[in-house]
Amino acid sequence: MLIDSSYEGTEMELTIKSKVKLNNDVEIAVLGFGTLNMHGETAQNAILWAFEAGYRHLDTAKAYGNEIDVGKAARKSDLSREEVFGTTKLWNDDHGYDEALRAIDTSLKNLGLSYVDLYLIHWPVSGRRVETWKAMEKILKDGKARSIGVSNFTIRHLEELLAEADVVPAVNQIEFTPYLYQKELQGYCEGKGIRIEAWSPLTRGKRLGDPKLVAIAKRYGKSSAQILIRWGLQRGAIVIPKSERRERIIENSQVFDFNISDEDMRKLDGFDENLRTSGWDPDSFL
Repeated sequence: MLIDSSYEGTEMELTIKSKVKLNNDVEIAVLGFGTLNMHGETAQNAILWAFEAGYRHLDTAKAYGNEIDVGKAARKSDLSREEVFGTTKLWNDDHGYDEALRAIDTSLKNLGLSYVDLYLIHWPVSGRRVETWKAMEKILKDGKARSIGVSNFTIRHLEELLAEADVVPAVNQIEFTPYLYQKELQGYCEGKGIRIEAWSPLTRGKRLGDPKLVAIAKRYGKSSAQILIRWGLQRGAIVIPKSERRERIIENSQVFDFNISDEDMRKLDGFDENLRTSGWDPDSFL
């Protein structure tokens, strides 16, 4: 299964309600809402504002320490379970077959759910990721996740996994911005039917003031953040911005009324500087 990420020369007719199909036909919204470093009422308020703005895709992780808050916010809304696509992730300490099976149960209890829509291995922990993937396959079979995938896996990690896997990951969630344009990794994933999700698409604010980016944003009457999100969408990624501020949450959702030109897309591609904002490099996981 090939996934075409080349949108040059075409007008993208996307909306905040747009979805794409994963390799098991589960649908996922192309724009998600990230919750890293959000807790308590701050997290719950931000999620409710995101729902008001039209987001229907929430991304959390055990390591974020806010699964309980994410679950509470979802229940406070008037949305049904089926309307909200929920992702969480297995943390590094929970690698291993039995450990992973326990971890999903803990996350489901925290979220107050009987299943998640997508369960990801957060990082490719050395020596245990294949064993962990076997547990992920059981989690899928048992209905505790509708889809399973990975996060921060390189081509090397994926090749190791696919050599042993019965189920191809549906998603690889990676840092993916014009400043870290992982084109080769994206192409590899697409060739295997694995969707790319972009975490920290706004560079954690580190490049929002870049004069090159600001100049492009001004041409479209948009913010730097909106250009970065739109770039990710036009490069075929599922994009997961985050903010705790209501006005920014709304602004980040307003990226469906314009297209970046082919010329400007190529300029943005050229911003690549291998910028990793988390301080963690997946290549360090042998």
